[in-house]
Amino acid sequence: MVKTIALPHGFTNPFFPDMFPYGIMRTLQVQDVSLAFGDRELLKDVGFTMGERTRAALAGANGSGKSTLLKVISGSIKADSATISMTRGARVSYLPQSDIVLPEKSVYEAAEEGYGRFSSVLEEIAVLEEKASSGGADSLSAAERLSECHEMLSDSGYYGRKQRIESVLFGLGFGKSDLERPARAFSGGYQIRIALARILLEDPDFLFLDEPTNYLDIEALVWLEEYLKAFDGGLMVVSHDQGFLDDMATEVYELFQGRLTRYSGNYSSYLAKREEEIKEIEKAYRKQQEEIERTEAFIERFRYKATKSRQVQSRVKALDRVEMIEIPQHLRKISFSFPPAPHSGNDVLAVENLSKSYGDNAIYTDFSFLVRKGERLAITGRNGAGKSTLLRILAGADADHSGIVRDGAGVRKAYFAQDTEKTLDDANTVLEEAESLADTKDIPDIRNLLGAFLFSDDDVFKKVAVLSGGEKSRLALLKILLHPSNLLLLDEPTNHLDINAKEMLEKAIASYGGTVIFVSHDRHFIRSLATRILYLSEDGPEFFDGDYSYFEYKIAEKERKLAEESHGSHSPKDERKQASTLSREEENQRRNRAKSLEREAEKLMAQIDGLSASIASLEEEISKPENYSNAERITKLLADKERLEAEMAKKEERWMEATEEAAACRG
Repeated sequence: MVKTIALPHGFTNPFFPDMFPYGIMRTLQVQDVSLAFGDRELLKDVGFTMGERTRAALAGANGSGKSTLLKVISGSIKADSATISMTRGARVSYLPQSDIVLPEKSVYEAAEEGYGRFSSVLEEIAVLEEKASSGGADSLSAAERLSECHEMLSDSGYYGRKQRIESVLFGLGFGKSDLERPARAFSGGYQIRIALARILLEDPDFLFLDEPTNYLDIEALVWLEEYLKAFDGGLMVVSHDQGFLDDMATEVYELFQGRLTRYSGNYSSYLAKREEEIKEIEKAYRKQQEEIERTEAFIERFRYKATKSRQVQSRVKALDRVEMIEIPQHLRKISFSFPPAPHSGNDVLAVENLSKSYGDNAIYTDFSFLVRKGERLAITGRNGAGKSTLLRILAGADADHSGIVRDGAGVRKAYFAQDTEKTLDDANTVLEEAESLADTKDIPDIRNLLGAFLFSDDDVFKKVAVLSGGEKSRLALLKILLHPSNLLLLDEPTNHLDINAKEMLEKAIASYGGTVIFVSHDRHFIRSLATRILYLSEDGPEFFDGDYSYFEYKIAEKERKLAEESHGSHSPKDERKQASTLSREEENQRRNRAKSLEREAEKLMAQIDGLSASIASLEEEISKPENYSNAERITKLLADKERLEAEMAKKEERWMEATEEAAACRG
């Protein structure tokens, strides 16, 4: 049973109890939360305290009870016991991960429900207006109260809600033409965005968000981060987006075996601290396993000896009392490596004069580019910009376009689409489906790989037919990764993976010997892997030859220039003010950009040195009589030398650009 207590704060506004005077601290205390399902204790005496500037991440393995805890706090479900105390008048808002039902209203009207907290005041205004116009004895007092109500509504920003509602909806990726469309006509991902907009517009004192980034593109994600940074209430977030958690969280709560433990710092800091703890846990685990093995060996050896029966029984009881040490599932370090990539030519994929339209809507026009061996090309941009469409075209799954897509010599593709789970055989078990494409040598490791993709214990014996959409997507991704290829085409591969599984996938792709083209809205994933960015926007496709930090820097630079142009000229006073208010964030961004460029320059120089050595080796071969007297051999050697020199010239040019830009960033 949930017990809710209001903590007094010494002042309650009679019109708007949610409006706090300056200096009053809002707090929320969660204590003694316990909840069991049958024999399983999901939550055991969980408790924590939030203030009005709390920025907390809630971490834990899938199924550890994170969503359940948020539902208990929000009142969506009842716990066996719980005490929730908060400052009188404080309000809590909660965004669930799924099962969102929108009203039969337009997008704008559904978002406007975030202002529902004013309904009682609006009802009172209607009554007061009638009294004030009646001319009765109490009409004067009614008019005075009516004036106060309107003044309070005005101070609260209620009358300016249209602009704010539109601002939030536009920030989350809706266009002007979307506002009057029925909310239920949108896809599930966009319906969650509508629900998120409504929650944000509620202006709660404590905000609980369960996987808010799952269906956001990068632009919407950046907007949400900026919004939440300005939010003046307490925030707790469940997310599998490590970049988002690192930017937002200043503390992390981990749910493990029903208990809640607090760690200060962002998510990466939590992982580092937890890694040290895990080493100690693993040491204790190994020691415990050795002790168990010795005890079991003793029991087995002397089980049937009457003279040892007392000692045997004593050890059996001791084993029963052992509290097994367990390593948190979401922190288990599991590795995966791709099958060796078959050899391919240096030019992996050539696109010439590609044009694609949906009716009158042109997605690309005369779009040409080349993908070279070893590249990790990230495709990003707003939802609807054509990212998944481009990947389908490159994979050969969409032939309804003009222009040419030409595969290079020896290219073998593996394509993961967001609906790839439809290719699974419902009659198979999870284990059978995974083994169907695995190389013979990988079969002994399949159970471990399935565990990495969140299929553990008896889950591997489930029929594919009974899996959820997310489970099917993970299984389909694993099958594709097990298939030997040298060109991976991946559409949102991390959507249904937890942070540990994402890290495993990142490391596997980083050491992959082939070429990767991927669509992702996960900035941490892109930062870790991308060597080149393709940005799809209203202005058309644009390539950025560098990592994600370079892309962010160039986009921010572009936006600043546009802002300066749109504002026109400034007075010297304005310019001095603008220069003096250069934000710490921009300074940090410049420093981070400089570090990134310096790392890139070091890597390029190492590659240049390697190419130089290869060219010198070729020149030595070319000078040998047995080679320059062989026409076929000398032609190949000269062609290889020309190719390496061209590649080295390109890298030297990029090295110069990176070095100069790093110096400019350092100032």
